[in-house]
Order: sequence, then structure tokens, then C-alpha cells
Amino acid sequence: MREQLRQIKLWKVIFAAVGILLVGTGVAFNARAALGNDPIGIIYDGVRNAANLTAEQLGMTSNIVNIVLLVLVFLADRHYVNLGTFIYLIPYGFAVDLGGKLYQALIPAQTLPFQILGAFIGCLLLYVGVAMFITMDMGVDPFTGVVLVLRDRLHMEYRKIKVIFDLCMMVLGFVLGGKLGVITILTAITAGPCIQAFSGLLKKFFESRGIDYE
Repeated sequence: MREQLRQIKLWKVIFAAVGILLVGTGVAFNARAALGNDPIGIIYDGVRNAANLTAEQLGMTSNIVNIVLLVLVFLADRHYVNLGTFIYLIPYGFAVDLGGKLYQALIPAQTLPFQILGAFIGCLLLYVGVAMFITMDMGVDPFTGVVLVLRDRLHMEYRKIKVIFDLCMMVLGFVLGGKLGVITILTAITAGPCIQAFSGLLKKFFESRGIDYE
């Protein structure tokens, strides 16, 4: 961790943190649009519902879930907890709360056309934000850390564990009362390709300008 801190560039930390702000805002937009959460957001929404918390407390809920997962990953295999994990964790809850307020300010009515618009913005922010974070290659978020630990313990391919894990999160989130809908299915199908595409565009942008982002 100390060696990583010495080698890291400040602009990369800021860029990754901005990415997480976009991710949290996107999760909040999807939750407020009420057309379904993404496979991770549905867990936050489910835990919030099970704990009888308000929509305004989704940010706090996401922080609690992420901290619990962080502790589990640390206990299971601490080398997956690194600088990127904390960069992901620190601004996330604030971003979700901010996203909820922005949705209320920008979306004038909770009618289907505006819900679709809000969900579209939410997905776009989510995909771009994740692409920004992973392009900086500074570490993993708590959910990815859990997947990596399971991969190591079960000796299975990452992609298989990831699919199983996401499905389990969707089912658990739904059972707890999280909103499952068309956006849940849409993000499950489109997140991977879209994030990969945005990440590729970012890498080409940096490379075309001779910026060392690795």
C-alpha cells in the first residue's frame, strides 16, 4: 500500500474519484426513476427497504454495505484491499445522496417519459463512471473484491463467478425489497459492453495525447 501511494499520480486519484461520483449519481438516478436498479444498486435499495430507511438514506445504506464487504474481503484476503478500494468507498455514499437531490432538481415530474430520461442518464453516468475508475487501474471496489475472493476459493473462472454473483445480488436485493425492473435487466445485459467501450475511448484519448495513465 505504501509503495502504491508513492507511485500514484494525484491526477489519477482525482480522475478515479470523479468516476465514482458519477457512479454514485447514476445509481441514485436509477433508484429514483423507479424502473429498476442495476444489479449492485438493487442490493443497496433492498437493504434500505429492509431497514425501513427512506430513499434519502440510500447513500448511508450504500456506505454501510460497502464497509461490511470491505471488512469481509480484508479478513478473507487482505491483498485485494488497496488504494483503489478506499477511493471507491470514500465518495460513494455522498455521491448517491447528491444524485438523489440532483434527480429531484432536474426531473420535473415522475411520469414515464421523465422516468425513462432519468434512467437513461443514470445508466450513462454509471457506465462512464465505472470506465473512468477502471481505466486508472488503481484497485478494485468491495464488490469486485468479493468476486475475486470467491474465484480464488472456489477455483472457478472470473466471468462465471461474476455472473453467479450478480444473479445472487439481484435475487437477494429483490427479496429484501429492492426495485427490480427493466433497468435491472438492461444494465445486466449492456453494462459490460458499454463500460468496455467507454474505457477504450478513454484509453485512446490519453494515448493520442501522450498521457501516461498506467
